Amino acid sequence: MKISELKSGQGKVDIELTVKSKGDVRSFNKYGKDLRVCNLVVSDETGEIKFSLWNDDIDKVNAGDKIKVTNGYVSEFNGEKQLTTGKFGSLEVISGSHSHDKKHEKTEKKNDKKKNEEVDEDAF
Repeated sequence: MKISELKSGQGKVDIELTVKSKGDVRSFNKYGKDLRVCNLVVSDETGEIKFSLWNDDIDKVNAGDKIKVTNGYVSEFNGEKQLTTGKFGSLEVISGSHSHDKKHEKTEKKNDKKKNEEVDEDAF
């Protein structure tokens, strides 16, 4: 599926996109729950659309990432189409900064473990 094919009110959207920009995170309380929302601008070869990220998904995605949305939903706000994972959809980061961060994080953990082992050996 492509951005140019999306229509307001459409569900079951499966699409791969590139994150062009990530807006500020807004926090609020609704019905006693603390919630966070952040708007992205995402694109493919046919155009761009706003994408609303909610709660934990916000921390997964950065500008420049390639993402895959499964079972997404298209809504309309102020006359502008927006895409979201909605209640039943999911988001996966295919490639980008976080996949690099995780590799880097694993390397750092290995190095820390080696340092700790060296310290333990020196203690005896």
